[in-house]
Order: sequence, then structure tokens, then C-alpha cells
Amino acid sequence: MTATIALDTTGPVPALIVSGTGTPPERASLTGPRARVDAEPVAAESGWSARLPLHRSRWGGAELPLPSGNYRLEAARHELRGHVPMTIEGTLRVAVADEAVEIGPPLDPSVEDPEGRAALERRYALHAVPLENAVFFESFYGRVAGDNPLAIDREIARVAPGVTRYWSVIDLSVEVPDGAIAVVEGSSEWWRARSASRLLVVNDWLRRRYVRRRGQRVLQTWHGTPLKRLALTRPGFRPRAWGAVLKESRRWDVLLAQNTYAARLLARAYAFRGREMWVEGYPRNDALATGDGGSTRRQLGIADGERVLLYAPTWRDDRSEMVDFLDPAELAERTGSVVLVRGHSRTLLPGQSVTGSRVIDVTGYADAARLMCAADAMITDYSSVMFDFTITGRPIYFFVPDLEHYRSDLRGFYFDLAERAPGPVVRTADELVEALGEDPSRYADRYAAWRKVFNARDDGRASERVVARIFDRGFLSR
Repeated sequence: MTATIALDTTGPVPALIVSGTGTPPERASLTGPRARVDAEPVAAESGWSARLPLHRSRWGGAELPLPSGNYRLEAARHELRGHVPMTIEGTLRVAVADEAVEIGPPLDPSVEDPEGRAALERRYALHAVPLENAVFFESFYGRVAGDNPLAIDREIARVAPGVTRYWSVIDLSVEVPDGAIAVVEGSSEWWRARSASRLLVVNDWLRRRYVRRRGQRVLQTWHGTPLKRLALTRPGFRPRAWGAVLKESRRWDVLLAQNTYAARLLARAYAFRGREMWVEGYPRNDALATGDGGSTRRQLGIADGERVLLYAPTWRDDRSEMVDFLDPAELAERTGSVVLVRGHSRTLLPGQSVTGSRVIDVTGYADAARLMCAADAMITDYSSVMFDFTITGRPIYFFVPDLEHYRSDLRGFYFDLAERAPGPVVRTADELVEALGEDPSRYADRYAAWRKVFNARDDGRASERVVARIFDRGFLSR
């Protein structure tokens, strides 16, 4: 049996319409790496049809376009036939070739060819637009609106609601904070906002061409206290890459550090000398000192009284997808817990979401602090979240089956994790399950020593201090 595909833009959101004759399939679906939409076919005199909306809501949030990526369209027992040309709907771009569906950001094709990109970059470099009392935020290359930039956004909105807030996003599936303006990377408005904003707040390297202009400042918040070696301090770091590191760090006017330990190491790793280093704690962690995870649990559909484990491994230099050393569904079954899986931001686009009974993949959840508030315990490996979660005082476990490989071949460490870890360091799933059943109080002394070094400034008021310094330094006006 054959079904046809068409694009419908007459409803509240654009949708793909799958229709056919004869017996309808039980369901139609559109499945991508990080999103899925299902529809139940509706019978009609001439046959049947199913409407697959190209927008969706996640975790009770706004209805937003589907994330960019390659999707597969399916309707059981039906061969799909249809070609929808690449179309800009103002919120996304869609191209259909039978079962294959490509969804992308709403960029005009003219800005994506080499000549168009070059023209936008040349216009940006002139900085012809006047400066605005505005902030240009970017978090993890626009994949989410989260981390330290999100906390700073919220505080600026509270104390100075007249400041314009732009958010750089890879597409409009990324939800930005209330009152902020989303600008899609590479669009003409993205380049204009990046040029016009008096302050750029980023948590990773600046992307694409950057040209400094008088009166504009860059606040680099970074995204974690490091255990693993970074940049110039990495073993085997290629000398010809040093120039890129130095060029990047010289773009930053201010570098934010969670603690004095991180300040020292970040200054070395990025040769950040002679400029401002603010050691104020991390704004993203204010919620860990003052927040309650109850609302997040309810948002994720977790019942009261459930034990929640947050599994948050870091990324690996030798693979693009999240590590598969641990089976979250098996862990949930063996411990009777709900397991939240939080992949690193670099694993958000590649790979598939983890599924399973009592498993919730929250890799795309913007605010990691809210997830940590909702967790009874954390399982990580070498991720900088270890320095954040300990603010809660709750147990933390280190699952490191590739410890020697990571330490010797991939990155190396700034200190011996096994000697200082504020929780059990285990190599196998069996050891992890056993450790989860033990009394964590035997690590109390290590835990207290750890917090004294790494969490001294994480008191719930870091956002206030950072934003106060932004205005005191004249980076923005109230």
C-alpha cells in the first residue's frame, strides 16, 4: 500500500500530512535522534490521514519547532511517496523525500552559500550598527539556553528589565528565557545582534568570525571547574594549535571562575594574564544552594518518594556520542530508582536519546542545576558537575571503567581523583550498585574538605555578585 505526504501550513503549526486509501496504519511517526512525533490516523470517506505536527512541547514548556536533524517518516505497512521542497516557514525549514525528512533552522538559502556568508561577515566586521544597551548570550554553541549565561540572564532581567537580551541558538527548538530574543546562528539578525550588543556573555569559545569593537566587552563564564587538563596544559597538545588558543583567550575581557583553584588553572590553560578574573562562584549553581527539586520532579513526571539517580558522564575526545559503559535501564531495575541520563552538551546533537523503563533522558534539558536539585544522588566520571553537585551535600559516585585510558591517553588530570574524590570510585556496574547501597557517611571528611576548596563561593548569590560587577564596570546601563 502507498501513502502520500504533503506539507500543511494552514493550522496553528506546520505539519506533515500522511494520507492513503484502504486500511489505515495503527500509527504514523516522525523519528529523529532527539525527538519523535506520533499521530493516530483519522478515517475519512476517501481513505485516511494522519497529521504530524512539526512543533512539540517538552517537559511542559512552550510549543517549539522540532530540533534540526534527519528524521524518518513511517506508517506501518505503507510505502511513503512524496517530495516537499525545502520551505521556510518562519520557524523551521523542511525537506521531504519519501521516508527521509530533513529539518533545519529557518535560514534563507542566500545566507548559507559561501558568498552570502562572506557578505554577512564583511558587514559585521564594519560594526556599522550603533551599540545597544544589550547582551548577546550563547551557551554551549547555541545548543541550549542554559548554564552560567542563563543564570546571568535571569538576574539582569530582574534588576534591569530594560536591557535587551539576545540569545544565540542553533535553531528555534531551543527555548530561550522569557523576554529574551532568539537569534538563529548565521542569520543576518544574529550577526547584527552580535555586533550591536555592548556585552557578550558566553561559556565556550566564540564561533565564526569575531572582530573586537570599541565599547563592547566579552564575559567568558566558562562551563566548569576542571579536573581534566585543558588547552595549553593538555599532554601532547600540538604547538600549532597554541595560536588558536591564544587568539581565542585574547578576545575575552573578563574570565569567570568558580573558585581560586579554577582561576589558577584556567589562567594557565588559556594564557589569560593581565586581564580581569572574577572569582565569584558559579551563577548556575545558585539554585543548588537555595532551590527545591520538587517542581522539576513533577515536571519530569516523577512520583513523590521515588529515589532519583542522575547519571551525568562527560564527553570523550575519541567518540561523538555519549559513553555506553552503563546501562541506565539495568541500573534502574537493580536499584529501584528513577535514572535521569544527562549527556554532555557535545553529545546532544549526535546519537539517540536513551530509553528504558524508569529512565528519562534529560540531555536536552537546559538547566542542569534544576536536575541536580531533583536528584538524591549523582553518578558521574570526570565531568565538572562533580564540583557543582557537592553544593547539595548529597552523595556522589564516580563510575570510571576507562580511568587509565582517559588519564593516560585522552586528557590527563590536574589531581588524583581516586585520592580526593568525595565519594566511591568504582569500575564496574556491580561495584556501583554495591556502593549505592552503602552508607555514604564514610566519605564525610573528604566531602567536607572538597567543599571547602571548591564550593567556598557557591552560596546562592553568585548571580547577584556577577551582575553587580557588570553594571559597576559600566558594561551595561540600568
